[in-house]
Amino acid sequence: MQEKLIPTLILALLCLLIFWAMRAGWKSRQKRQVQVGELPPVPAHYDDAESVLAVPGVYIATTIMGDWLDRIATQTLGVKAAGTFFVFDNALIIARDGAEDIWIPATDIIAVRTESGMSGKFVEKDGLVMVSWSLNGNAVDTGFRTQFAIDKQSLLSAIRAIAPQASTTLPDWPVSTLSR
Repeated sequence: MQEKLIPTLILALLCLLIFWAMRAGWKSRQKRQVQVGELPPVPAHYDDAESVLAVPGVYIATTIMGDWLDRIATQTLGVKAAGTFFVFDNALIIARDGAEDIWIPATDIIAVRTESGMSGKFVEKDGLVMVSWSLNGNAVDTGFRTQFAIDKQSLLSAIRAIAPQASTTLPDWPVSTLSR
């Protein structure tokens, strides 16, 4: 019994150290990304508004545009959650289970396209709907995986209809200073 106690204690301390380092890294990322600012609140008039389209699926994450491994750690934007993607006449709302809803005005949409993955979720070719948008002046990518593959094209078409200015490819944008 004695010969197993010391290795067990060392292993437990090592696990605690790893978890502490992960938490410290996440907190450090949040401090570096403080200039992202607050998520804009969803305007109250959307509570009673009829959406053009509602698609169930999984919110993957919001990252710095073009750097799909660099999650935004503030405002729960880096946390994966089940949810519903709503398209309205002039905005998008991603209602996330257990997290604050994301409201994206159509005028802030930079690009709409599909990708094969981002930030810990990699799927088949063109399996994710990716919306590039301006969050308080910072270019970010938000990924969403539709629950049913058939909904993906409908979602892309509906977003492009309300944001005709949006590119269909990853646009050139000034390099972000969020992760530095």
